[in-house]
Amino acid sequence: MAALWSDEGKLSSWLEVELAALEAWAELGAIPRDQAQQIVATAKTPDPARVREIEATLHHDTAAFIDAVCEQLGEEGRWFHYGLTSSDVVDTALSLQIGRAGELIVEGLDRALAAVVARAREHRRTVCIGRTHGVHAEPISFGLKLAVWAFELKRNRNRLMQALEQMRVGKLSGVVGTYAATDPRLEEIACKRLGLEPAPASTQIIQRDRHAELLNALALCASSLDKFALEIRHLARTEVREVQEPFGKGQKGSSAMPHKRNPVVAERICGLARVVRAAALVGLENVALWHERDISHSSAERVVIPDAFFALDYMLERFAWLVDGMVVFPERMRRNLEASFGLYFSQRLLLALVSSGLPRDEAYRIVQQGAMQAWDTETSFRELVEADHEVTARLDEKALEAVFDNDAYLEHVDTVFARLDASVGKEKK
Repeated sequence: MAALWSDEGKLSSWLEVELAALEAWAELGAIPRDQAQQIVATAKTPDPARVREIEATLHHDTAAFIDAVCEQLGEEGRWFHYGLTSSDVVDTALSLQIGRAGELIVEGLDRALAAVVARAREHRRTVCIGRTHGVHAEPISFGLKLAVWAFELKRNRNRLMQALEQMRVGKLSGVVGTYAATDPRLEEIACKRLGLEPAPASTQIIQRDRHAELLNALALCASSLDKFALEIRHLARTEVREVQEPFGKGQKGSSAMPHKRNPVVAERICGLARVVRAAALVGLENVALWHERDISHSSAERVVIPDAFFALDYMLERFAWLVDGMVVFPERMRRNLEASFGLYFSQRLLLALVSSGLPRDEAYRIVQQGAMQAWDTETSFRELVEADHEVTARLDEKALEAVFDNDAYLEHVDTVFARLDASVGKEKK
């Protein structure tokens, strides 16, 4: 990723576009084929230091790049950058860089997805409490929690692939998109050589709704990782302690407190997600430009596009590491499940009473009354229910046994995993 967004990587991409255009001109017979071939054989990516040196005088980076390349060439150098404007080169090269950087992000997504799916399958039937508003709701399996993450990662992959496809375009249409100094056939030939499609219509630039879609796809992926990392942070709290980040031998969690094992990688992921989301906002701001273009987008893009790719690439690598090595404490999950005195059975009891013929409002009153008593007195909900004559008058011992059945909460978990297996299988194909 660093190589792609380095000065060398950028200038190399610019040269790639310039040479593709030269070969296209030669194919069209607009310039001598032998001179075009000579340029292709001779031109090398210029030293970024030399480009900066020239730019210090010209105050134009593309013009400095052209001069630095032409220093390597003889008389045939007059054909270099023939008919093109700076944005023809810069925007088309940016599409190349984005496509290649996107491939690395997709690889990272695939590694993260594989890690999540493996741990989900491992904990398919590891029971833990589900929480809403941070409060105990009903039991789920830890594997089901991770399966939800897996499907979200798949959606992020699909969104990114769509955004990358929208960015697989180039433009060599000249200063305001009219091909006055170029030729639509030139654009078609050069873009084909580069593995791109010609933008169907352009001004001096490729339209920035494409780049905004890309940055938003990256931001959505970062936000999903933020969500997952935040959950890990919550579950790692001392009062919960259902999971723990990998903690290496010799690692220190605090300069002052030797006992500390902090979820620092998860926190790092959450922090970097803010950076990627901020980049998406810049992408949206860049859509509206003056007339056929201004360059207010350019300075911002030089920061946010590489930074968004860098940050997300790192986040995905760290997230896969975190999930792979995450320590899970099933016994602590069981103890936390029991910490609310069995209150999570309230819905099953409510439904059983309704099924017995009791009006819903009346059933709700009975169950809520017992639940609040259990919570306030820290007493077993089941014991209170079994002593409640309004309940036992309608539900016999067998019916109550069915109500207070933990296995019922995992009855349909295999349905979700069948969907996950089918989804992962389709991805492999």
